[in-house]
Amino acid sequence: MSGSPPMPQRRGRSHDVSPRSSLVARFFRRIPVWLWLLAIVVASADFRLLLAGGVAAPFIMVDEVIWAELGRGFADKGEPLVRGVAGPGYSVVYPLVISPAYALFDNLPRAYAAVKLINSVVMSLAAVPAYFLARRVVGQGPALLAALLAIAVPSLAYTGTVMTENVFYPLFLVVALVLVLLLERPTLVRVLLLAGLVALALETRIQAVAIVPAALLAPLVLALFQRRGVRETFSRYRALYGVFVALGLLALVLQLVTGRSTQDLLGAYAPVGSASYGLGNALHYLAWHVEELALYVLVVPFAAAIVLLARARSLAPPLQAFLAALVSFTVCFVPIVAVFASRFSDRIEERNLFYLAPLLVIALLAWVELGAPRPRVLAPVAAGASALLVLLIPFDRFLTTSAISDTLMLLPWWSLQDHVGSGWVRPAALALALALAAAFLFVPRRYTVALPLLVFALWVLAVKPIWWGTHGFEHFARGSLFQGIRTVKTDWIDRTLPSGAEAAFIWTGRTDRLTVSENEFFNRDVGPVYYVASPTPGGLPETRIHIDRVTGAVTLPGHRPVLSRYVIADSSFEPDGKALARDNGWGITLWRVNPPLISAVRIDGLFPSDTWSGKNVTWIRRRCTPGLLLVSVSSDPSLFAAPQTIVAHTNGGKSTQVRLAPNGQAVLKVPLAPAPATGRCRVDFTVTPTAVPARVSPENTDRRVLGAHFNRFLYQPGAGR
Repeated sequence: MSGSPPMPQRRGRSHDVSPRSSLVARFFRRIPVWLWLLAIVVASADFRLLLAGGVAAPFIMVDEVIWAELGRGFADKGEPLVRGVAGPGYSVVYPLVISPAYALFDNLPRAYAAVKLINSVVMSLAAVPAYFLARRVVGQGPALLAALLAIAVPSLAYTGTVMTENVFYPLFLVVALVLVLLLERPTLVRVLLLAGLVALALETRIQAVAIVPAALLAPLVLALFQRRGVRETFSRYRALYGVFVALGLLALVLQLVTGRSTQDLLGAYAPVGSASYGLGNALHYLAWHVEELALYVLVVPFAAAIVLLARARSLAPPLQAFLAALVSFTVCFVPIVAVFASRFSDRIEERNLFYLAPLLVIALLAWVELGAPRPRVLAPVAAGASALLVLLIPFDRFLTTSAISDTLMLLPWWSLQDHVGSGWVRPAALALALALAAAFLFVPRRYTVALPLLVFALWVLAVKPIWWGTHGFEHFARGSLFQGIRTVKTDWIDRTLPSGAEAAFIWTGRTDRLTVSENEFFNRDVGPVYYVASPTPGGLPETRIHIDRVTGAVTLPGHRPVLSRYVIADSSFEPDGKALARDNGWGITLWRVNPPLISAVRIDGLFPSDTWSGKNVTWIRRRCTPGLLLVSVSSDPSLFAAPQTIVAHTNGGKSTQVRLAPNGQAVLKVPLAPAPATGRCRVDFTVTPTAVPARVSPENTDRRVLGAHFNRFLYQPGAGR
């Protein structure tokens, strides 16, 4: 009997489960924090790099061109250059960060891939300051969850773009961490560290100017939480106020001594300081930005933050310091961004506010760790108000192409609208907001850790429409590339030009402006940009040229000749030279010319910076030899219900015509023969019928007499003989 096994056996095996589970838990707890953080950063960087590989070309214009140019300037010349012009007034930290990509790779498509690798690593590093910031108010496990959530925000999609967000996001979280530490214990070292970080942030993104008032406001907010008097607060934080005031006065003195205005401190954004703003419009944008922020964080963190703030005086000092920083950043960032948007962008600038999302998520984790307090009146009010904010968003106004670059959390709703119609977007938003509010109110306390996991899951679901949706990054990037370059190799200019050569780009305004932006982004050898009628949008350095109507001589201001040996232009500008390579999709051609530059072709009858013609168009070729002129034309079904006829008469007396359907395209093939006396070829086109848009559509204000789109002219000497 003594050798009999103990009873019961099943119970004995069931007791073994707990020690094994405990063993697994102890194993994970023994993994050092640095290893967890490393795993999070590496996994995030790998995932983001995989996604970024699907972004074929830059599409946030002209921002991405500017930052790439600055990075190339540092790599090539050791200074910030945009189209060879120094000191354009832009921030320099991000260009310095990506400059190694341009130093390592002469091939710009490869450098572009390397930039996205740098972006993926740098932006994923946001997990580190997010962890240490959360660690001030929650335990190690929730803090690691905060790190995970910090790299799950939808705006990490910007790793696929050449944008300053990639550096500013982790840097902002470092600034927030140092500010919280300073609020807890205001030593001079921490004050100087914060001041240095603010300076670094300002050289990363001028929006960082909002950090200054936030840092000065935070001690006063904390004093309110801790019932501390104003005099005592200023005494306790005298180093902070003293250092920041001294630095501010020093900056003003330097501006005065150098003869510059205070607005010049904003660099390239100086016009923001002198612009006029409408109060009513600014208030509307303020409300819309707050509403979209609630949508971005998915209601629950917003509600948790409201509850914590209402009870702030009863909370522990570290959490009070964190909440003071959260309030200060929100109060300073949101109005500045909203006012800017009301005047300069007319959109919700989510990409200037998503930095606040990790702070709100940490507030949610702190609320969970406190036992998820739900005061009887306050909790429903907080949840209801947060849900109501989402409902108030004017989706019909902001579901536009601007959302693709600036308001990523609207893209899932745009995709939904494509499937169910615009009438269902607001009810769907209401349903989601109410469900999230209900989760905040009714999930049992022991399971409230599921709430931050729910936010994480919904952010992960947003990846699909943001990256791969009809209005997502990949689709829009491919569209931008198609609008700019249609050759197989995006670096076709660099592949054609001899080593050390440079080609000037002649912008006539008759093709998409992306033909300039995309080609200079992917080709090192694109040099100065010259424009004929009006510059490309974006305010980058460009020079106007004048084309003499009689001789075709092309001159710069001061009647200086253009001495470029190579030029790039669309088919409406044809120099006297030899075509070396051509993007057949757009008719963009790389030419070798004999300086000084002369235009061999004159086109009359097209509207400035447009492909629309009037009733008559004239094409003249100087120094012409017998050949063929191919003219690509198209119509517009919104103006013409019946076919049009285009007749071409040459100076040789021959005529050619084509019938053009309202939604069709056609190519006229016109035989050419030079006039013996002048050596010129002349073709006169007549379009019938014509239309005036304002007469066809009452809401249209265009009163021009329009014929057809003359999309491309291609002169082929010797052809057709």
